[in-house]
Amino acid sequence: MKRLAKSHLNKIKPYKPGKPIEELKRQLGLKDAIKMASNENALSPSSRVISSIAKAARDLNRYPDGGSFYLKKELAKRFRISPDNFIIGNGSDEVIVFAVRTFLKSGDEVIIAKPTFLVYDIASRVEGIRVKHVPLRDYRYDLESMRKAITKKTRMIFIANPDNPTGTYVTRKEVERFMSGLRRDIIVVFDEAYYEFASERSDYPRTMRYFKKERNVIILRTFSKIYSLAGLRVGYGIARRDLIESMNKVREPFNVNSLAQTAAIAAMYDEGFVKKTKRLIKMGKSYLYSELDIMGIMYIPSATNFILMEIGPDAPVIYKKLLKKGIIVRNMEAWGLSGFLRVTIGTDRENRRFIKALSDIWRQL
Repeated sequence: MKRLAKSHLNKIKPYKPGKPIEELKRQLGLKDAIKMASNENALSPSSRVISSIAKAARDLNRYPDGGSFYLKKELAKRFRISPDNFIIGNGSDEVIVFAVRTFLKSGDEVIIAKPTFLVYDIASRVEGIRVKHVPLRDYRYDLESMRKAITKKTRMIFIANPDNPTGTYVTRKEVERFMSGLRRDIIVVFDEAYYEFASERSDYPRTMRYFKKERNVIILRTFSKIYSLAGLRVGYGIARRDLIESMNKVREPFNVNSLAQTAAIAAMYDEGFVKKTKRLIKMGKSYLYSELDIMGIMYIPSATNFILMEIGPDAPVIYKKLLKKGIIVRNMEAWGLSGFLRVTIGTDRENRRFIKALSDIWRQL
């Protein structure tokens, strides 16, 4: 049979998300399972968010606001900039796709780190764009090497800060050096999905300064992580008005559903929930670090809500044994990190269940 799909798609592996809890239960006949694989917030959304969703559900017979007017209005208040500087996506992943489709053409080149968030590579290659990978150095973005990798064909550079899957971040001084003298026809996409977990660090970059200087930057944020709205898929990009106007030309109408828009507005103002989440992550991270130290398992200190662990050649075996115990973590082979597992920081109960299971398996190896 004649292949109907574009030939370059044959080389692309689709993004494979973490295994859903219900799928694991069905496969192994388990009554109880926990998911610590996808860097989600372990806490359910706040009561304020739940109430806003219940109220908005009465109008589900109507299409959502196609331009996310009220969400952009509230974001504009928070950032003290114009609503015209925002584009809302069905998760910040969609804004990545907007950027690639809008600003890159055949013959252009994108620079990304390796390993990093897989969607940068996939979104670019789907559009037939050449991707140049620059290895991390000591599990951190090597911005100097990324800058040296720039050619006359380079049109976009993705920087995940903090990075997924390592949890590390580049500092303010490193970003300043990188941005200084950068060619003006290159767009830098700062993906700050985990911004709220790292932003209180004194050396964390303030990328809004480049937006205010009208540089070619797109800053990505999400409601999926600290705001606990992963199931609703809502994120946003901040950029100059002309960049936003161009991206809106490839954005499909009604791309963000009405419940997501309403919930995002409610979540944005629930500072108590954000503080509660930060406390949970701080305590959970301390506990997990301590227990991993006792077991002698190496991990990368993280500025996020997840931890990357270097398990060694037994990582695939341990991953499968954890599944049998009803615990879903992330096997990192798809990122080229053979021998690594990533665990999302959970509730105290989830963390202790994970550590007990891992410890039991570790002793039996």
